[in-house]
Amino acid sequence: MSRQFVDTNVLLYAYDGSAGERHRLALELVSGLGRSGDGAISVQVLQEFYVNAVRKVARPLTPASARERLRALSLWSVHAPTPGDVVAASEISEQNTLSFWDAMIVRSAAVLGCSTLWSEDLNAGQRIAGVTVCNPFG
Repeated sequence: MSRQFVDTNVLLYAYDGSAGERHRLALELVSGLGRSGDGAISVQVLQEFYVNAVRKVARPLTPASARERLRALSLWSVHAPTPGDVVAASEISEQNTLSFWDAMIVRSAAVLGCSTLWSEDLNAGQRIAGVTVCNPFG
């Protein structure tokens, strides 16, 4: 099994039908990772997904619909950060000039043993803490 971590923005596109080609590509990726059992996320991603899905996307989900998606995503490999992970993320942030929140995503992916981190927020091709960043949109 080769776990692959999905950042919040990719999940949001997967459930935002108004996102055009990004929706199609993200939905294909997320659906495939769900079927294969290789999908991975963190508690942070679940939190960010819920807040943004019900408030900030072009066509917000209802809270009930967003909760159903949270339940489905919770079946993936999910990292719940510890205080030690917060410290490690601060080091990743400093060493790689990343925002702390992006460094937490990288840390979670690394702890879960993910080979790939799907995100459009980080530099595609960059390898951080043993995880390679890939942009599913280009």
